[in-house]
Amino acid sequence: MNHVIITGGSSGIGLALAGLYVEKGARISLVARALPALEAARDKLSRASNVDISSIHIESADVADEARIAEALRHCEDMFGPCDILITCAGIVEPGLFETLSPDGFERQLRTNLLGSVHAVRAVYAGMKQRRSGRIMLVSSGAGLIGIYGYSAYSASKFGLHGFAEALRSEARPHGVRVAVCFPPDTETPQFARELEHRPLEAAVIMGRVAPWSADAVARRIAGAIDRGDFEVFFGWTLRALGRFGSTVKPFLNWWFDRAIARIGRRP
Repeated sequence: MNHVIITGGSSGIGLALAGLYVEKGARISLVARALPALEAARDKLSRASNVDISSIHIESADVADEARIAEALRHCEDMFGPCDILITCAGIVEPGLFETLSPDGFERQLRTNLLGSVHAVRAVYAGMKQRRSGRIMLVSSGAGLIGIYGYSAYSASKFGLHGFAEALRSEARPHGVRVAVCFPPDTETPQFARELEHRPLEAAVIMGRVAPWSADAVARRIAGAIDRGDFEVFFGWTLRALGRFGSTVKPFLNWWFDRAIARIGRRP
C-alpha cells in the first residue's frame, strides 16, 4: 500500500489528487498551512470515499519553513511508513507589476513555490535513494514555460522549479528515484478565484478566454503520468507546444503578446 504525501493538499489540485489516491487504497498524508482546512479536507475525503479517517494523516506546516516542513514530513513517515510518492502542490500566486510588488511579496512566492518544493523533496529524498524507490512530482505551471505580464515573481519561481526538476531527474534516476514536473493551466481552485481579482488587464487579454480546467481533470492527468513514469506533463496543445518547441514558439507568442498589450493603450 503506497504512502502518498501531498503538500498543498487541503484544497485544489492537491485535494483532488488525494481523492484519487484514497480511492486506490493508498495511505495519504496532507500537508498545508491551515489546520482547519486540513481537517475539513480529511473529513471530506473520508466521507466521499467511505474510508476510515485514520488512513488520512494531516500536518500543519508552511513549506517555506525548511525546519518545520522536515519535521512535518518526518511525522508523516512515522505514521504511515516511508514516502512512496511525494507531490508538491503547495504554492501561492500574487500577480502584480514588478515595481509594485514589495520585496517581501516577490520573495514570498520564490520561498513558497520554489524553495518550498525543494524543502519537501529534501525531507524524503535520502530515504528514497537508500530504498532505491520513490516518485516525486513537482507542480510547476504554464507560467513556468513562458513569462506572463504581471507575473514576474510567479514565473521566476515556476521556471526555477522546472530547472530543479531537470537537474534532479538526472541525479535521482541512477538510484531508482523518478522525478517529474507538470505544468497545469488555469485551474478551478480557491486560489485561482483569488488570483483573478488581482490579475492585470494585460495578462487577462493575452491569456485569452480559455476556460480553466477542473481540478479533477488536472489531477487525473498528473496521477496517470506518475503511473506511467512520464517526466514532463503538459495540458492542452498550447502548453505542449511551449514545452516541446519553446524556442520556436515563444518569439511568435511574445510578438503577439506585445501587440495585444499595446492595443490596450497602457504601455508596460
